Amino acid sequence: MKKLILWSIACVMMLSLRAFAQQCAGYDFKEGSGFEMNNFDGKGKAIGKLIYKITKVAAEGSNTVVTIDMESFSSKGKSEFKNTYQMKCDGNVLILDAASMISQEQLKSFQNMEMKFTYDNIEIPSKLAAGDKLKDASVKGEGKSGPMPVTFNMVIKNRTVAGQEKLTIPAGSYDVYKINSDMDMAMVMGFPVKMEMQTVSYRAPGVVWDLKTETYRKGKLMGYSELAKIY
Repeated sequence: MKKLILWSIACVMMLSLRAFAQQCAGYDFKEGSGFEMNNFDGKGKAIGKLIYKITKVAAEGSNTVVTIDMESFSSKGKSEFKNTYQMKCDGNVLILDAASMISQEQLKSFQNMEMKFTYDNIEIPSKLAAGDKLKDASVKGEGKSGPMPVTFNMVIKNRTVAGQEKLTIPAGSYDVYKINSDMDMAMVMGFPVKMEMQTVSYRAPGVVWDLKTETYRKGKLMGYSELAKIY
């Protein structure tokens, strides 16, 4: 459950336009570059890390498209899961593939359910200001387990730029924007299972990746991720 929660908010952001390297909306992108996120439980115990790598930068119409490989590792360094997804930049907004919000546990549980998903992608304006309201994002899926219908819904809503502050993490010290949001997850497979959480993410101008994310449930810190390295 802790890994599921951390993964769901480790909704990490980036993008670009030509082979090898390009700039878009004030961000620089380069094939082969990437970052590492360290994951912790609510008590600060290390539970693993995520490594992201930009494998391709290309143009798609007026958009810059970045292909990203992700790999999840346990606290003992064992590879647990790999995924590939895309991000886009239109010059003003970074758009993250909402498929990246689905955790490894969820994907494994859906393997035999013939799930079909629809997405409202995560959008982050290249310029933020305190008080900004950001667009909702969601993942919706339908399938079946034998004769039983299965539905899955995840919505990130009420995304608001709460303000600015200073943040120091392993990757350095930054002036950041703090973004609050609510995350609702619901799955029905015979009976409904629901979960409501709150997330906080921190972003710095000129840095593509989220610097830190925190997940809360009923006011209690459930886990967090910190940017450890940019390369």
